[in-house]
Amino acid sequence: MNVQAEGTPQQEVLIVTGMSGAGRSTVANALEDLSWYVVDNLPPQMLRPLIDLAERAEGALPKIAVIVDVRGRDFFGDLQSMIQTLREGTLLRVLFLDASDTVLVRRFEAVRRPHPLQGGGTTLDGIASERARLATIRESSDMVIDTSELNVHQLGGKIRDYFAAEGTPGVTLTVMSFGFKYGIPTDADMVADARFIPNPFWVPELRPLTGQDAAVSEYVLSQPGVEEFVSSYLNVLEPVLAGYQRENKRHAMLAIGCTGGKHRSVAIATKIAAALAASPGVAVTLSHRDLGRE
Repeated sequence: MNVQAEGTPQQEVLIVTGMSGAGRSTVANALEDLSWYVVDNLPPQMLRPLIDLAERAEGALPKIAVIVDVRGRDFFGDLQSMIQTLREGTLLRVLFLDASDTVLVRRFEAVRRPHPLQGGGTTLDGIASERARLATIRESSDMVIDTSELNVHQLGGKIRDYFAAEGTPGVTLTVMSFGFKYGIPTDADMVADARFIPNPFWVPELRPLTGQDAAVSEYVLSQPGVEEFVSSYLNVLEPVLAGYQRENKRHAMLAIGCTGGKHRSVAIATKIAAALAASPGVAVTLSHRDLGRE
């Protein structure tokens, strides 16, 4: 039995296997978003060396997910015995992904690729052969997810529900100020326009300052309609961010613009970012793209 160094978190290993076309790639991407170290198409014989390497890393790779499936060909036959061996001394779980034959056939037809075991036969022949090879592993798995009725977002959401660490944010939101004269950020998911606010640029004592300075911030936030704008926009964002979490959209950007990205947008972005930081399931980062360009 391997002994963990004192103070080092116990090594977690998740083996993801199951039917070809049942969603292994989607699961792998979702686990990577949750900071798991994911290895795809690893021969079962390499599991023990991988775990040993991770344990010697003293917590650098506390969570490892390994995708193992029939693409391993003859090596795959050793998976069941390897799982039994690894369960002694390792926090090991096995996730099996399944789907109905009809759904699997439809998915293979959609991507126009043959089933890895069909050979000269049909897609159904390949599926039947794979089911027979995986029957024992399916029965001994810790968790089985049938993806027949799930789209990629729903499957990703299930993986998050099962494997996200407590306190892991559902959405990482970047709130970015920018200047319209330099162009709208191409990767913005939402854009708000702060140009309805009187421009501090035309106030001589405020012109050299930025929206990060208290004098400018107070000037901007005290203008007519601004308080209502911020409050209303936060109310609008609440169902949007909740929807992003349901749809497993992990990263989003809210871009807030004014003419030059120096005064109004900076103050408003800072205010909104501070308010959103208290939202459950949301991690907020604040960025000022064009600050300092003029």
